[in-house]
Amino acid sequence: MWLAAVLGMLLTALGPPAGAVDGIAFSSGPDASAHTRVDFYRVGAQWNWNRRWLQTAGWHLGGYWDLQAGYWKNASDHRTHSRLWELAVTPVFRIQQSAPVAVSPYLELGAGAHLLSETSVHPQRRFGGSFQFGSHAGVGARFGPHNRFDLSYRYQHLSNASIQDPNDGIDFHILRLGYWFK
Repeated sequence: MWLAAVLGMLLTALGPPAGAVDGIAFSSGPDASAHTRVDFYRVGAQWNWNRRWLQTAGWHLGGYWDLQAGYWKNASDHRTHSRLWELAVTPVFRIQQSAPVAVSPYLELGAGAHLLSETSVHPQRRFGGSFQFGSHAGVGARFGPHNRFDLSYRYQHLSNASIQDPNDGIDFHILRLGYWFK
């Protein structure tokens, strides 16, 4: 559990105060494998970097920190565990419009760290350890009053990047609904 302590200290050192949360999100989705039936549910908090890079033609590159806690429900035949818990922190880069319009589309990429309570969900989905890397690509839009609502689709891959054996990994299709306070 030393890894959880190190991750917690890192988040404390890098993250802004909890009172400064800029957004919240709920996400859910199934895994993309034919061998397993894993669904997950996550709740998260986001902190906007308030930075704009590469501004051109009404678009810019921005980003935010995404801290999430999740629960995985495993209904797979031959499952090794029926549930898992997860904690994740991900820096997310987003290409977005500089001036909000009624519906503001965006593209995003993120890669971060995940800590899982179990190291497998199925004999063909063994992770080699609790520490995993998670990367995602997504497309979405902000809308509503002041563009506070955020709806997106993400494709996410989790694996340990071959730092441990085995490294079967898992992929998810994710639907995410968020709300930005500012």
